[in-house]
Amino acid sequence: MSNPTPGLGQRSHLVRGELDELAGELPHSYSPARVLAQHSDRWLVSEPTPDGEGSLPPRLVPARARVREQAAGAPVTGDWVALDEGGAIAFVLERHGAITRRAAGDVTAAQTLASGVDLALITEPVGAVNARRAERFVALAAAGGVDAALVLTKADLDPDADLVAARLARELGLVDAYAVSASTGDGLGVLGTALRPGVTAVLLGPSGAGKSTLANALLGVERMATGEIRATDGRGRHTTVTRELLPLPGGALLLDTPGMREIGLWDGGAGGAFADLEALAADCRFADCSHDGEPGCAVQPVIEPERLAAWRKLAREQAWVDDRRAAAQDREALGRHYARIKRQPGFDKRSRS
Repeated sequence: MSNPTPGLGQRSHLVRGELDELAGELPHSYSPARVLAQHSDRWLVSEPTPDGEGSLPPRLVPARARVREQAAGAPVTGDWVALDEGGAIAFVLERHGAITRRAAGDVTAAQTLASGVDLALITEPVGAVNARRAERFVALAAAGGVDAALVLTKADLDPDADLVAARLARELGLVDAYAVSASTGDGLGVLGTALRPGVTAVLLGPSGAGKSTLANALLGVERMATGEIRATDGRGRHTTVTRELLPLPGGALLLDTPGMREIGLWDGGAGGAFADLEALAADCRFADCSHDGEPGCAVQPVIEPERLAAWRKLAREQAWVDDRRAAAQDREALGRHYARIKRQPGFDKRSRS
């Protein structure tokens, strides 16, 4: 393992003008910082130098109680935050490029996985590609306004990996696809062209897809813990347990994430994962076409049945989530209304009469 996480690096966090704009949004005596990782009840942050040309050494800071307990959740990796004079996180700045999923086991709560993301690298391993799973990751990225690209890992195991990656990317409606091998280095240079200075990228994918191994290859050091490959299916063991923002040698920032078993949608539905389907739907004869046998449907003759079924499933799931969220909000509003009634003078007498 290498030394502890370094700072954001030379001009890799913000350019001068952006830094001035960010600082101008903060109250007097507050300073901006970016969250690199969370460690229990402390956050590792990096602060830009006054001239905006580099970063100060990272440090662990606490957060005010109301920040830890806010409805949007505590600060997450990638967030820009405001530090008070005592060095505590006073509030989280408005989030952009957030990757948010439905919290596991709670349909009415969201979990933000990363913030400030410019590019989501959807990773799928050769030999275990799951298009339906990748669609969900693309949908999460699209809901946060984040561009996505497909990365097919362990490409040395399949001589046709480039073709597989290109075909899957087209199915997902993605422009960019990369077939890479961390062990041989194939494809890493091409992938590196997407990781321009100042870009924040996040690796999204299942456990054992080789995300940490890929992160190490891009970093040039064994920074992230990795597991041995299983002989049965060629997949690695789950090793990443936290989300950490790491500077790459070329000036980009990379965020590895733990593998996810549940990829529940939270907002935005299928999003960009079905952009081609939605474009075709504009030419359907009927505006409310369900693409299920209606005359004049422009979608069903073109889109594969399996993919159309996946779109319907995600649409139903998003409608179900929206319904549960609305019901929860109604219950909360009713509870607040009843609490106000109880506080009114004479409420106890009325309730006994």
